[in-house]
Amino acid sequence: MLTISQLASYAGVTVRAVRHYHAKGLLPEPERDHSGYRRYDAAAVVELIRIRTLAEAGVPLSRVQELLVADDAAFGTAVEEIDRRLRAEIRERQQHRRRIALLAAGESLALPPEAVAYLERLRAVGVSEEMVAAERDAWILVAAQLPEQMPFYMEMKSQQLDDPRLRELYRDLTDVVHWPADDPRLDDVADRLAEEFDAVPEEAWDDGALPDDLAALLDGVFVTSVPGARRILRRLEHHGWNGWTNIRPISSS
Repeated sequence: MLTISQLASYAGVTVRAVRHYHAKGLLPEPERDHSGYRRYDAAAVVELIRIRTLAEAGVPLSRVQELLVADDAAFGTAVEEIDRRLRAEIRERQQHRRRIALLAAGESLALPPEAVAYLERLRAVGVSEEMVAAERDAWILVAAQLPEQMPFYMEMKSQQLDDPRLRELYRDLTDVVHWPADDPRLDDVADRLAEEFDAVPEEAWDDGALPDDLAALLDGVFVTSVPGARRILRRLEHHGWNGWTNIRPISSS
């Protein structure tokens, strides 16, 4: 006869597991000896090994008792069902792994490859990480709403980066976000922006326009996160330009 510790050792489980199986009614509790200790025989070892094997195979404990007493046909059917469930769980876990891999990929989690390439190009031309992060967040919003348009937008933005003056302007805008709302240098920035806008053919502005509600959302981010945003917008209006995300000549807005 075996003590509970010896039983657990023979079956390759812990004493705690044996007690758990007792509590679940999977393993009958034996009679106690005159000292009040449980004593187990070889049949208990065999039964415990069967319980452990089913549990390790992924069989829910709620079904272990059913399988322990099932005939061969019922056992085979139950095992097939459990196998299907395990395969489904494996597929689900594989999906989780793919999502974790995307998380490790950083920006590519929420942006298409062409947008990631554009952000890398911003970094390569010397745009600060703060500005790159702001661009990234804005394009995440756009990609979520207009995924099919992202290749067009990224091609347009990449073409803009081919212009040395715009690259310099991008780098300078990093400082702008830290200037106070009444800083006179904001007017110079707005003047430079207006000069760039004036060089774009009027019919080109509608080509890259975002839906008005999305543009309003992005404009709101600009206004709330940049102290001098309103001064820049007023100065742009002075030059005949309206908006920030969807920039248009006032005559056509």
